[in-house]
Amino acid sequence: MAVLQSLVLVFVAGLLTALATGLGAIPFFFVEEFGDQWNVALWGIASGIMVSASLFGLFNEGLAYTTGVPTMLFGGILAGIVLVEASDRLLSAVDLGTDEPSSSPDAVSDGGDDNPVEVEAFASGDPRKLLLILGILTVHSFPEGVAVGVSFAELGLSGGVPLLGFSIPILAVFMTIAISIHNVPEGTAIAIPMRAMGLSNWRMVGAAVFSSLPQPIGAVIAFAFVRWAESFLPVGYGFAAGAMVYLVATEFVPEALETGADLPDGGRRALIAGFVGGVLVMAPLLFI
Repeated sequence: MAVLQSLVLVFVAGLLTALATGLGAIPFFFVEEFGDQWNVALWGIASGIMVSASLFGLFNEGLAYTTGVPTMLFGGILAGIVLVEASDRLLSAVDLGTDEPSSSPDAVSDGGDDNPVEVEAFASGDPRKLLLILGILTVHSFPEGVAVGVSFAELGLSGGVPLLGFSIPILAVFMTIAISIHNVPEGTAIAIPMRAMGLSNWRMVGAAVFSSLPQPIGAVIAFAFVRWAESFLPVGYGFAAGAMVYLVATEFVPEALETGADLPDGGRRALIAGFVGGVLVMAPLLFI
């Protein structure tokens, strides 16, 4: 299989996940706002999907390429956790020259002064700020892109799903779908403060997609690396799995609980229901 064709296919898969982020803003074309319970459930679904895809898919694949003690696999997991933590610290330290303190791009605002930094940049339309935010989001969105890229490691081998002349690994199909679904509530989280700021519907969609643009780039880089150095596949799988699970534990679940703080049960019931639903969606990974 031609290298260029493979890279284009992986890029398109990563681009689909980025475009899926825009779907999170589409409902605002029809309603003014979502209830907290629905938002919590969305975070729960995304969390269940990402944990399942990481443990049943990426981690299992990493073990399959490991002999003896899985040192490289666990090293990759640690590297993924470190990158997510480093990107969060970088985001919290960003100064865009506004009066408000900057915050995580996944933060949800009620229209106050804690709008996500890329929302502020997109609202102002300042090219310098947009370029700065894109560079930062490259670090923040890179783990999702890596997850897509490494899932295509066995592209072209037998046993895949035939599509457009390619034999696409089943894991790659599931991972692309998983990251796409996971991006929807992130798009919603970005759209909520933009709605409060009075921006247009299509501008909300554009900002949501913009926040995930680094993902197809990360997918291509990760795919090229693991295909070039197959001995490092366990590191790639571990990196993606560690980053995804850490994101769920440190961002998705706290975000959901914060959103549902005013619900009778603090949003826990909707979060658990969504999480179970997400796990069930990814259950076929158990039978790959």
